[in-house]
Amino acid sequence: MRGKGTTRGDPLARTAFREMDGVLPKRAGVYLNRPVVASASRIRQSAVMCGRINVIDSPGLQQLLQDLGVDTQLPSRVNVAPTEQVGLVRRGDSGVGLDQARWWLTPSWAPAVDQKYSMFNARSETLTTSRAFRTPFKRQRGVVPISSFIEWRTEDGVKQPWLITNESAALAVAALWDVWESDGSALLSCTVVTTEAAPAFSPWHARMPVVLSESEWPGWLDNERTIAADDPLFRSELKCPWQLQPLPRTISNARNKNPSEMEGSGEVVILRP
Repeated sequence: MRGKGTTRGDPLARTAFREMDGVLPKRAGVYLNRPVVASASRIRQSAVMCGRINVIDSPGLQQLLQDLGVDTQLPSRVNVAPTEQVGLVRRGDSGVGLDQARWWLTPSWAPAVDQKYSMFNARSETLTTSRAFRTPFKRQRGVVPISSFIEWRTEDGVKQPWLITNESAALAVAALWDVWESDGSALLSCTVVTTEAAPAFSPWHARMPVVLSESEWPGWLDNERTIAADDPLFRSELKCPWQLQPLPRTISNARNKNPSEMEGSGEVVILRP
């Protein structure tokens, strides 16, 4: 299948792909309706971040959805990995709604749906310069509502997964989206925006997702509004306290969807703004 555009002979397109937030090894493409889960072993976690998320149907998450203007529920799903479906809140002609999107941005001009380049994170520093992100940043912004995300850090030579959340277990993560079309089919996909880690979080990772505060939601979802590349919402600061707790290493396997292993074990670390 071929999309609307092609990178063949297009140096701008090839450059845009090189500007992504990390690179994956080459692998076979995916069919439109058969996404392939990218395992943690394939993703160079030192170069990218926010590679797993959890969505738990809880009062906190339901309140977040209501505050965003969405009157629906998200089914609980844990250890969600790139290329899987995630909930995407975005504003359309009829108002704010919730859609399911493939978590791995496929630009509308891409020649095919594949995973040759890492497209599940978008560095905030490149939103106005990367061809893949420029248009979505201008008018295709959304929010991925999650309960928590997972990061790994090396401890005693072993990668230890950590669960990261806040007091209400509800995070509004900034995202960009696009629609890729081919042969009468359309694929809605998205990417999570990241920024340089706050000093308190830097011992865990060099970057962190852009978690929007309640006052930032309306402007981010208003695609008529222009947001500057240096807008304070991208600041490298925690906007609320974060709670971190180590997880069993077995969750490093993206096929492990056992909710009981997402409860965390060991001492909870509190990071404050």
